[in-house]
Amino acid sequence: MENKTGKYFKYAIGEIALVMIGILLALQVNNWNTSRAQKQKEQILLTSLNKEFKANKKQLDSVLSYHVRSKKSNAYLESRLPIKDVKKENLDSLTYHLWNHTSTYTFKPSNGVTNSIMNSSSINIISNNELRQLLVGWNDLLLDYQEEEIHASNNYHTLLKPYEKNIFYGQIKECLQIHE
Repeated sequence: MENKTGKYFKYAIGEIALVMIGILLALQVNNWNTSRAQKQKEQILLTSLNKEFKANKKQLDSVLSYHVRSKKSNAYLESRLPIKDVKKENLDSLTYHLWNHTSTYTFKPSNGVTNSIMNSSSINIISNNELRQLLVGWNDLLLDYQEEEIHASNNYHTLLKPYEKNIFYGQIKECLQIHE
Protein backbone atom coordinates (compact mmCIF):
# COMPACT_ATOMS: atom_id res chain seq x y z
CA MET A 1 0.00 0.00 0.00
CA GLU A 2 2.88 2.32 0.88
CA ASN A 3 4.48 1.58 -2.46
CA LYS A 4 1.26 2.58 -4.27
CA THR A 5 0.85 5.73 -2.16
CA GLY A 6 4.40 6.77 -3.07
CA LYS A 7 3.67 6.16 -6.75
CA TYR A 8 0.44 8.14 -6.58
CA PHE A 9 2.21 10.90 -4.68
CA LYS A 10 4.96 11.08 -7.34
CA TYR A 11 2.29 10.94 -10.03
CA ALA A 12 0.32 13.81 -8.35
CA ILE A 13 3.47 15.92 -8.04
CA GLY A 14 4.24 15.25 -11.72
CA GLU A 15 0.69 16.24 -12.68
CA ILE A 16 0.92 19.42 -10.58
CA ALA A 17 4.28 20.25 -12.18
CA LEU A 18 2.81 19.70 -15.68
CA VAL A 19 -0.20 21.89 -14.87
CA MET A 20 2.10 24.61 -13.46
CA ILE A 21 4.31 24.47 -16.57
CA GLY A 22 1.18 24.67 -18.75
CA ILE A 23 -0.12 27.67 -16.82
CA LEU A 24 3.27 29.41 -17.00
CA LEU A 25 3.48 28.74 -20.75
CA ALA A 26 -0.06 30.06 -21.24
CA LEU A 27 0.80 33.19 -19.24
CA GLN A 28 3.96 33.70 -21.31
CA VAL A 29 2.04 33.31 -24.59
CA ASN A 30 -0.59 35.74 -23.29
CA ASN A 31 2.16 38.24 -22.35
CA TRP A 32 3.71 37.89 -25.83
CA ASN A 33 0.33 38.46 -27.47
CA THR A 34 -0.40 41.47 -25.25
CA SER A 35 3.04 42.89 -25.96
CA ARG A 36 2.64 42.33 -29.70
CA ALA A 37 -0.80 43.98 -29.69
CA GLN A 38 0.56 46.93 -27.71
CA LYS A 39 3.47 47.33 -30.15
CA GLN A 40 0.97 47.33 -33.04
CA LYS A 41 -1.09 50.04 -31.30
CA GLU A 42 2.09 52.01 -30.65
CA GLN A 43 3.06 51.73 -34.32
CA ILE A 44 -0.38 52.98 -35.42
CA LEU A 45 -0.15 55.91 -32.98
CA LEU A 46 3.37 56.80 -34.10
CA THR A 47 2.36 56.67 -37.76
CA SER A 48 -0.60 58.98 -37.08
CA LEU A 49 1.57 61.33 -35.03
CA ASN A 50 4.16 61.39 -37.79
CA LYS A 51 1.53 62.36 -40.40
CA GLU A 52 0.07 65.03 -38.13
CA PHE A 53 3.45 66.59 -37.32
CA LYS A 54 4.58 66.48 -40.97
CA ALA A 55 1.43 68.35 -41.98
CA ASN A 56 1.98 70.82 -39.13
CA LYS A 57 5.61 71.34 -40.17
CA LYS A 58 4.54 71.99 -43.74
CA GLN A 59 2.05 74.60 -42.53
CA LEU A 60 4.64 76.16 -40.19
CA ASP A 61 7.19 76.36 -43.02
CA SER A 62 4.58 78.09 -45.17
CA VAL A 63 3.71 80.58 -42.41
CA LEU A 64 7.41 81.25 -41.79
CA SER A 65 8.01 81.89 -45.51
CA TYR A 66 5.18 84.46 -45.44
CA HIS A 67 6.78 86.09 -42.39
CA VAL A 68 10.16 86.23 -44.17
CA ARG A 69 8.52 87.76 -47.26
CA SER A 70 6.72 90.30 -45.06
CA LYS A 71 10.00 91.17 -43.32
CA LYS A 72 11.70 91.72 -46.70
CA SER A 73 8.80 93.92 -47.79
CA ASN A 74 9.08 95.90 -44.56
CA ALA A 75 12.79 96.46 -45.23
CA TYR A 76 12.01 97.51 -48.84
CA LEU A 77 9.37 100.00 -47.72
CA GLU A 78 11.56 101.32 -44.92
CA SER A 79 14.40 101.91 -47.39
CA ARG A 80 12.04 104.04 -49.54
CA LEU A 81 10.91 106.38 -46.73
CA PRO A 82 10.17 109.15 -47.19
CA ILE A 83 8.64 108.19 -50.49
CA LYS A 84 9.77 110.53 -53.27
CA ASP A 85 9.48 110.47 -57.00
CA VAL A 86 6.95 107.67 -57.29
CA LYS A 87 6.58 106.83 -60.93
CA LYS A 88 3.69 104.81 -62.21
CA GLU A 89 6.02 101.93 -63.12
CA ASN A 90 7.26 101.79 -59.48
CA LEU A 91 3.74 101.81 -58.12
CA ASP A 92 3.29 98.07 -58.76
CA SER A 93 6.38 97.29 -56.70
CA LEU A 94 5.22 99.51 -53.83
CA THR A 95 1.74 98.00 -53.97
CA TYR A 96 3.21 94.49 -53.88
CA HIS A 97 5.34 95.30 -50.84
CA LEU A 98 2.52 97.12 -49.07
CA TRP A 99 0.34 94.03 -49.58
CA ASN A 100 3.05 91.72 -48.17
CA HIS A 101 3.68 94.14 -45.33
CA THR A 102 0.05 94.14 -44.19
CA SER A 103 -0.63 90.43 -44.68
CA THR A 104 -0.65 88.37 -41.51
CA TYR A 105 -0.47 84.61 -41.27
CA THR A 106 -0.84 82.46 -38.19
CA PHE A 107 0.14 78.91 -37.32
CA LYS A 108 -2.88 76.78 -36.47
CA PRO A 109 -1.65 73.20 -36.24
CA SER A 110 -3.79 70.10 -36.22
CA ASN A 111 -3.69 68.47 -32.80
CA GLY A 112 -6.30 65.73 -33.12
CA VAL A 113 -3.96 62.77 -32.66
CA THR A 114 -1.87 64.54 -30.03
CA ASN A 115 -4.92 65.54 -27.99
CA SER A 116 -6.36 62.05 -28.32
CA ILE A 117 -3.14 60.55 -26.96
CA MET A 118 -2.90 63.06 -24.14
CA ASN A 119 -6.55 62.70 -23.09
CA SER A 120 -6.45 58.91 -22.92
CA SER A 121 -4.09 56.36 -21.49
CA SER A 122 -2.50 55.96 -24.93
CA ILE A 123 0.52 57.98 -23.81
CA ASN A 124 1.59 54.92 -21.80
CA ILE A 125 1.73 52.84 -24.99
CA ILE A 126 4.60 54.97 -26.33
CA SER A 127 7.78 53.26 -25.26
CA ASN A 128 10.19 56.11 -26.05
CA ASN A 129 10.48 58.24 -22.89
CA GLU A 130 11.92 61.25 -24.70
CA LEU A 131 9.04 61.26 -27.19
CA ARG A 132 6.55 60.98 -24.33
CA GLN A 133 8.11 64.01 -22.60
CA LEU A 134 8.07 66.01 -25.84
CA LEU A 135 4.40 65.21 -26.38
CA VAL A 136 3.56 66.24 -22.83
CA GLY A 137 5.31 69.60 -23.38
CA TRP A 138 3.91 70.17 -26.89
CA ASN A 139 0.79 72.12 -25.86
CA ASP A 140 2.82 74.47 -23.64
CA LEU A 141 5.28 75.12 -26.47
CA LEU A 142 2.42 75.74 -28.89
CA LEU A 143 0.71 78.15 -26.48
CA ASP A 144 3.97 80.10 -26.07
CA TYR A 145 4.32 80.42 -29.85
CA GLN A 146 0.70 81.50 -30.28
CA GLU A 147 1.09 84.11 -27.51
CA GLU A 148 4.06 85.53 -29.45
CA GLU A 149 1.95 85.68 -32.62
CA ILE A 150 -0.84 87.49 -30.77
CA HIS A 151 1.67 89.92 -29.26
CA ALA A 152 3.20 90.67 -32.68
CA SER A 153 -0.24 91.12 -34.25
CA ASN A 154 -1.36 93.45 -31.45
CA ASN A 155 1.82 95.51 -31.86
CA TYR A 156 1.19 95.84 -35.58
CA HIS A 157 -2.46 96.83 -35.16
CA THR A 158 -1.92 99.27 -32.30
CA LEU A 159 1.49 100.78 -33.15
CA LEU A 160 1.90 100.72 -36.92
CA LYS A 161 -1.47 100.29 -38.61
CA PRO A 162 -2.88 103.70 -37.49
CA TYR A 163 0.04 105.49 -39.18
CA GLU A 164 0.28 103.33 -42.26
CA LYS A 165 -2.16 105.30 -44.41
CA ASN A 166 -0.47 108.59 -43.61
CA ILE A 167 3.06 107.28 -44.09
CA PHE A 168 2.69 105.20 -47.22
CA TYR A 169 -0.55 105.88 -48.98
CA GLY A 170 -0.55 109.62 -48.34
CA GLN A 171 3.00 110.03 -49.67
CA ILE A 172 2.33 107.86 -52.72
CA LYS A 173 -0.85 109.80 -53.53
CA GLU A 174 1.03 113.09 -53.08
CA CYS A 175 3.86 111.97 -55.37
CA LEU A 176 1.47 110.75 -58.04
CA GLN A 177 -0.42 114.05 -58.03
CA ILE A 178 2.83 115.90 -58.57
CA HIS A 179 3.58 113.78 -61.68
CA GLU A 180 0.15 114.19 -63.25
